[in-house]
Amino acid sequence: MITTKDIAERLGISVSTVGRALSDDPRISEETKFKVRQVASEMGYVGNRAARMMRGASSNVVALVIPDIRNSFYSTIAHELSKNMEAEGYQLMLSETDDDRMVELRHLRELSANRVAGVIIVPTARPHGDSVKLLRGLPHLQLLRRHPLLGTQWFGVDDHESLREATAHVVAQGHTRIAYVGGPEELPTGAERLRGFRSALSEGGLPEDAGHTELGPPSSMEHGRQVVRRLLNEPDAPTALVLGSVQLTIGVLEALSEQGVKVPGELSVVGFGDEPGFSWWGPGLTTIGLPIQEMATSCALWLLRRLKNEPDNDGPYTSVSPGSLILRGSTAPLDGKVPSRSA
Repeated sequence: MITTKDIAERLGISVSTVGRALSDDPRISEETKFKVRQVASEMGYVGNRAARMMRGASSNVVALVIPDIRNSFYSTIAHELSKNMEAEGYQLMLSETDDDRMVELRHLRELSANRVAGVIIVPTARPHGDSVKLLRGLPHLQLLRRHPLLGTQWFGVDDHESLREATAHVVAQGHTRIAYVGGPEELPTGAERLRGFRSALSEGGLPEDAGHTELGPPSSMEHGRQVVRRLLNEPDAPTALVLGSVQLTIGVLEALSEQGVKVPGELSVVGFGDEPGFSWWGPGLTTIGLPIQEMATSCALWLLRRLKNEPDNDGPYTSVSPGSLILRGSTAPLDGKVPSRSA
């Protein structure tokens, strides 16, 4: 393994000068820094970050703590964050919690012990008290979900308005039996999306019983499949379906295809997120588009600025990105007839 001593011997300078040059010490001239870095690169030198951390320095690693990497929303976020971090000399590390608060705590303990530079977290519904304490000692921000105990820096989507707009669309088409399948109310995103659904029903002059809600794990495609199969077999089956997560949408679409349900002839559907396949599923899925790349870039830039500057003003910061209703062929006006169901 190449060491700073090897570089010093090659250049005929002291080991301390090499160390200072590699750490961009202002006491070392730019010419010397250039020579040291050039030789270090030629010799294949890799810095001993563990030693730096023992001296109190943080690593160049930023952690992304998310519930489920299988959700394309999070995998896209991870990809965009990684590109932004790498451009500034940081490395993105991924931690997956499966929405388990104890797994979340174990990850945060390891990340804190390894002195990560910062944390971007999509928190569980009820973070452990020790998780709250650990995050207080780390530069961090919350993404998508927001828990009041985890600070006041948050980047998210206007969940209420997104679901209100999606539901208002099918209400305007004359649907009065509308079902919503979304995440649990204990998650802030789940609560806001449900509130948006109910707001649209109320604004449309529909009674409370016009909307049927099915809440469950937002990352479970199987939950989406089971719910839609049951809903379509009920006597007062919905004529329109509004969905509140990407994974639930995928599960519902699979079940509709398996059962041969005619969309929008028998059922109008509004999805959540815009997976590559959604545009060509059936008649094309009307869905809520999310500004994932823009949100990831804003999130990365904010944290990078926070890491590179003294936190003179570390007060509340909120960034809310709007969703957008993408109209395709999976919704249609209700003509007053009760849709027939395929056997």
